[in-house]
Amino acid sequence: MPTKEEVFQKVQNALVEALGVDEEEVTPEATLVGDLGAESIDFLDIVFRLEKAFDIKIPRGELFPEDVLTNSTYVEDGRVTEAGLAELRKRMPFANLDEFAKNPNVQDFANLLTVADMCRFVESKVNVTA
Repeated sequence: MPTKEEVFQKVQNALVEALGVDEEEVTPEATLVGDLGAESIDFLDIVFRLEKAFDIKIPRGELFPEDVLTNSTYVEDGRVTEAGLAELRKRMPFANLDEFAKNPNVQDFANLLTVADMCRFVESKVNVTA
């Protein structure tokens, strides 16, 4: 069972390798897209590296539920609806959606996920010790 620190270190390594950024840039508060420059193609690499680092399986769409953001049930005029926000909260309990909910533009969603969110996601998949 990894500790929270070990989870962070492995997530940090995965992001350094996948995104070609410096270790110092990968802080808990750093956003994957805005701060670390991740693009949609990078998310597949990130998922692969996390699966390998932690020996876990991450089903498509579990970490990055892009299908919600392209579904007309959940998006209206480029904005995530209340139903969409509820679905995102259900599927992404590891992410803090409060700021996004204030102005839920689909195009801004990519700037939401932080390194800390990634760590919380992994912690939910593995048994973490204090």
